Amino acid sequence: MPFLYFPDDKTAYLPAAITLIIFMAMAAVTMYLFYKKSKKDEQAFNAKYEKNLHEAKESVESK
Repeated sequence: MPFLYFPDDKTAYLPAAITLIIFMAMAAVTMYLFYKKSKKDEQAFNAKYEKNLHEAKESVESK
């Protein structure tokens, strides 16, 4: 069998193509979930530290 083998019957490519499509879809869903989680964490971080920033400014201004 030679190093590169291209079958004459093109249906042999179907399992590889289906597997590729499945893994690409899973990768896209994973990236979407990471993006959503990142946005949620960013909003929580901004809400937490924006509150602390306002409290720090008020304490400095009151002194």
